Amino acid sequence: MQLLLLHLDDALELQPDFVRACLHAGAHEVSDKKSGRAIRLWSKWRALDDLGRTLDKSLPSAGREAPLCFLGSGDFHHVSALLLARALERHPAPTTLIHFDNHPDWVRFNGGMHCGSWINCALDNQNVPKVITLGVCSDDLRNPERKGGNLKLLSEGKLELYPYTHPPSRVGADYGRGASHHQDAGAVHWRSIADLGEQNFIDWLLDRIETEAVYITIDKDVLAPDDAVTNWDQGRMRLPYVLSLITEIGRRCRIIGADVIGDYSAPHYAGNLWTQVAKKAEILIDQPRMRLKPAAARNINSAANHALLEVLSEMMG
Repeated sequence: MQLLLLHLDDALELQPDFVRACLHAGAHEVSDKKSGRAIRLWSKWRALDDLGRTLDKSLPSAGREAPLCFLGSGDFHHVSALLLARALERHPAPTTLIHFDNHPDWVRFNGGMHCGSWINCALDNQNVPKVITLGVCSDDLRNPERKGGNLKLLSEGKLELYPYTHPPSRVGADYGRGASHHQDAGAVHWRSIADLGEQNFIDWLLDRIETEAVYITIDKDVLAPDDAVTNWDQGRMRLPYVLSLITEIGRRCRIIGADVIGDYSAPHYAGNLWTQVAKKAEILIDQPRMRLKPAAARNINSAANHALLEVLSEMMG
């Protein structure tokens, strides 16, 4: 396993004990906060290409070790598409993307990538036949067509989405039936983790992974507030259950790469005045206000990162 700390904000630097543990484990650090300010929340392709070149120059030469990256706020989840592409360059084989998140990240976004749109870009890779999204509880599944969700991925079999728990989603088009959903009376009904039961769902999930290789991306906003402090509204999964899912996936499949995001950081943006105003307006609408004191947030997030590092290192080692 090749461990990377990607500093696009100060989220990881606020957890010095975790950074020390990573460096002791041989982590490589890349700091590019200039790119972080430019790409936070969403980005045009040019800024993402600049970050990609920074990663290519800064990372150790390509080898067979699977990369594991920690990279700060969930506002950077679209960077996972870059990390996934680099993992697939090292391990070019059909790979299922396992996506832990409180949001589906499936909106349509033109001219670049949004942290809520990147799943569409991941599926453009010919070696990613399917994404399995786990744990969504957010209002993104309430009237999802109006919010720009690409629900056609469900009917095309490219996406299976298993909320932790969520009522049916009202829709206008017909998305048929799949492993994670069925449609009835103008609504998509979800096969949820809570309805199946957490232990039963583990077996269901393993049966739905149809490739030997997987890439795992974890947005910690999938976790309940007792287990993470993030920039976004949070789900209901508990950390021990996420760790058990990772363990069972790792026992069954070959993990070719993974990344962890979702640590809180105060947002800072670059770009012209319109870009900065647009991004600030978006977070005022979409993101809750942080209420915990910084020390408490640091302790909660650091504890979760230590646990994720331990389990992922074991499964990817």
